[in-house]
Amino acid sequence: MIRSMTAFSRHEHGAAVWEIRSVNHRYLDVSFRMPEKLRHLETELKSQFKDKVQRGKIECSLKVNAGELKTRISINQDLVQDLHFAMGQVAEITGLEDRGDILSLLRWPDVLATEESGDELIIDAQQSFTLAVDQLVEMREREGKELAGILDRRLIDIEMTVEKLREETPAIIAHQHERLLKRLGDIDVEVEPGRVEQELVILAQKLDVAEELDRLVTHVLEVRRNLKADEPVGRRLDFLMQELNREANTLSSKAAATSTTMQAVDLKVSIEQMREQIQNIE
Repeated sequence: MIRSMTAFSRHEHGAAVWEIRSVNHRYLDVSFRMPEKLRHLETELKSQFKDKVQRGKIECSLKVNAGELKTRISINQDLVQDLHFAMGQVAEITGLEDRGDILSLLRWPDVLATEESGDELIIDAQQSFTLAVDQLVEMREREGKELAGILDRRLIDIEMTVEKLREETPAIIAHQHERLLKRLGDIDVEVEPGRVEQELVILAQKLDVAEELDRLVTHVLEVRRNLKADEPVGRRLDFLMQELNREANTLSSKAAATSTTMQAVDLKVSIEQMREQIQNIE
C-alpha cells in the first residue's frame, strides 16, 4: 500500500494538544515546537516515527492547555515568618496593636507560589503524541489509496493510447511507402535494382515504434507492481516516470502523421499528471 507524504493530525489528551503536519520531502525530517521544560522528550517522541514513516517533512507542535493542569499552592514559610517578625517590630515601635489580617499577608508578593504538576503534563504529552502519530499514519494511508486510484486511471489512459498507436502504425507505414513510390515515379529517373527496396526498409525502420510501445507497456506494468508494494516506492515511481517520458519523446520524434503526434502529446500529458501526484508519495 502506498502512502502520501501530505497529511495532518490533531489529538488532545488532558493538558496536551498535539498538531502534526506532514508534507513531501526527499528524506525524513522531523521537527518539534514545544515548551522548553518538555524539550527532553524530543528524542523519545521522534523514535515513534521509526518503522511508521520513511519520508516527509514533519512538523510537530505541542500546545499546553493550562486549564487542564492540576495546580498546587505552596506558602513561602520563611517569608511569612520574616513578615510576621517585621510586623511585630513595627507594632512595638508605633504602639499599634493591629497587625493586619491573614488575607493582607497572603497578598504580599511571593508569599504564595503555584506549581503545576510536571509529571501529569509529561504523561499527557506522551499519550497524546502516540495517538496523533497513529492518526497521521492513517491519513497518509488514506491519501495514498486515493493517489493510487488517480495513477491507475492515468495508466489506463496510457494503455488505451498505446493500443491506438499499435492499430494505426501499419497503416501509417503503408501510406509512407506509397508516398515514397509515388515520388520516385514522379521523378522519372532510373533507379538501381534493389535501391527502392532498401529505402523502403530504412523508412519502415524509422517509422516502426513497436519497440517503444513495448517498453511503454513494460513500464506501465512495473508502475502497477510498485503501487501494490508494501514499502516506500515514491523514488522508484519517479524514476519510472522519467522512463515513460523518454519513450513518449521517442514516439514524438518518429511521428509521421498528425494523429501519432497528438497521441504522443496525450501520453506526455498523462505522464506529467502522474509525475505531479507521485511527488507526494512516500
